Amino acid sequence: MKDLQNVSETSSLPIPRRNALRRLFGGLWESLERARTRRALFQLDSRDLADLGLSHADRLNELDKPFWR
Repeated sequence: MKDLQNVSETSSLPIPRRNALRRLFGGLWESLERARTRRALFQLDSRDLADLGLSHADRLNELDKPFWR
């Protein structure tokens, strides 16, 4: 019984590394979501922008931002 290995661990990654991967993938997901919503914003006409309370200048300002911001 002394030679048995403890296999009760569910993951082989240490906690800090697992959290780093979670933050990395979370940041990637947020960047992709921002890019998707900016593409949708690009397709809106002036009436849709007015419904949202946005001007054409607001839209251009948002579209000029890089995907990571």
